[in-house]
Amino acid sequence: MSGSNKRGLGRRAFLGSGLAMIAAAAAAQSEPTPYASDPTAAPWPAKERFPLWPGKPPGAPAKPIVPNWTMNGAPASRELWIRGVPFPEVHVFRAPHPDGSSLLSFPGGGYEFLSVQNEGMDVAERFNAERTTVFVLTYRLPGEGWADRSLVPLQDAQRAMRLIRARAGEFRIDPARLGIIGFSAGGHLASDLAVSFDQPVYKPVDGADAQSARPAFAGLIYPVTTLGAETHGGSRDNLLGPNASAALIAARSPVLHVSSATPPSFVVAAFDDGTVPVDNSLDWIAACRRAKTSVEAHLLAQGGHGFGLHLPRDNPGSLWPDLFALWMRQHGG
Repeated sequence: MSGSNKRGLGRRAFLGSGLAMIAAAAAAQSEPTPYASDPTAAPWPAKERFPLWPGKPPGAPAKPIVPNWTMNGAPASRELWIRGVPFPEVHVFRAPHPDGSSLLSFPGGGYEFLSVQNEGMDVAERFNAERTTVFVLTYRLPGEGWADRSLVPLQDAQRAMRLIRARAGEFRIDPARLGIIGFSAGGHLASDLAVSFDQPVYKPVDGADAQSARPAFAGLIYPVTTLGAETHGGSRDNLLGPNASAALIAARSPVLHVSSATPPSFVVAAFDDGTVPVDNSLDWIAACRRAKTSVEAHLLAQGGHGFGLHLPRDNPGSLWPDLFALWMRQHGG
């Protein structure tokens, strides 16, 4: 779903220089040959990262999941997509001069793949400049054979929040200033975490699970907030499976569960989004207003879908990262 728009020249610094780091991937992940043979390949994984689960994650399939990393898109805007996530990880991008704030990013991809460059690495580059430490989550993709598929991404998101907070001193962050940002299907995961941060979705593993998974704030960028009729059907079917019941659709439609406990949210979407209807954002705004929880929204006349941080400079929406940086300082970031 992501990456259909052109990228700025600044992101090119990410390309072509990091193939050696692939060899350091988690032991269970063999080097993805198609990705490694691509001369435009992005430097991934991050130099610093850690797994979420000791041993196999909950509900692991019997058939091994094979990592599949590919560069996609036109030559001027190629980006890394990840399929095949046997072991979810948090990738750490430390700010050169950290101020204690931090951000956990959930890339989109319709729960079919992870757009880790456009909606992960680029996020880290931008907000590291704001002195914010950025974490990028490679969460499990529910259609790859996991049990309880509808809960798999939320399990990973909760666990990531708790592990980051448990290691806050090591990362030089304030655990109370940890926020989240999610794009498209990653926006669904972010909104689901914002309303379901304390829902028991896995058995506690260790002492880190005593930590809160509630984000200080949530950035929702062209998000999926409902799995009902007005949504991206691919995200719904990939998360829930085909022919999901009305009860399951409702359970995993975050817009139906907004409450006064939902953290402040910042919404960006375009009216001409042909992938995720803008109604997902409008309905989220309305739900926050009913619950009297803080919401800020920037709705663009033009922008489409998957623009990440890279709208053309003559589009007023290109300023949304600057606005988000200011906003999060007012809400714990």
